[in-house]
Amino acid sequence: QVQLVESGGTLVQPGGSLTLSCEASGSILGFNVMCWYRQAPEKERELVATITSNRTPVYADFVKGRFTISRPYAENAVYLQMNSLKPEDTAVYYCKIQTLQNEWWGQGTQVTVSS
Repeated sequence: QVQLVESGGTLVQPGGSLTLSCEASGSILGFNVMCWYRQAPEKERELVATITSNRTPVYADFVKGRFTISRPYAENAVYLQMNSLKPEDTAVYYCKIQTLQNEWWGQGTQVTVSS
């Protein structure tokens, strides 16, 4: 059983920066993809960024150049560095890991961008 725990969400001013963390416990074997999603109030959950087990990142257009996803080889974790934050980045951010057979989600962490 894999468990994911996100942390790092908080209130930040527009233009500020924040790093989200997602730590995974349990055994994850084979090819897998770790992802960050977000869901704003009254909106559908949307994909923010993904990174594969061979460390290939992919970003949604709305975060390109502002967010960076990383996944250190020495850690069973994924991070999301967010710069130049905008009020429209306000959402609950979720971590997901997906293998060929299964997927697991974290509980989410709230990011609020407001002055």
